[in-house]
Amino acid sequence: MRPCFLVLDNEFPFSISSRKLVIETAKLNVITAYSSQEAIETFERFPLVNGVVINSELQGKTSCSEVIEKLREVSSNVPIITVSPSGQDRCGGEQFHVSSYDPKQLLDVLEAICPKEDADAGKGDGDTNENPPLTTDP
Repeated sequence: MRPCFLVLDNEFPFSISSRKLVIETAKLNVITAYSSQEAIETFERFPLVNGVVINSELQGKTSCSEVIEKLREVSSNVPIITVSPSGQDRCGGEQFHVSSYDPKQLLDVLEAICPKEDADAGKGDGDTNENPPLTTDP
């Protein structure tokens, strides 16, 4: 099974998050939340995600550190990654901080959390495939 990350982004609801596209291009699954409240509610429903990626420039009443605190109430050990413009301070409470919007830096952190071998696990080499490809015989 491919790793899955919850992404809290400032994009408009129902728009395509650029961070989501970057992460999915790396063959990782993404659940996107567009507000702090939606992220917390989503995480309560899916607490077994491999990590949470937060845009540190959150809009609204809830600060980045408050969101992290509420996520920690649900699961104290989930890896949390914050992304901010270069030079901006950390939110506090996150394990990882990417001080750039460079997609490669974010993907490097995600790969450190879920190495590629884990993402590829279970694919099998053909001999142990539990679900062989369907074939049609004439």
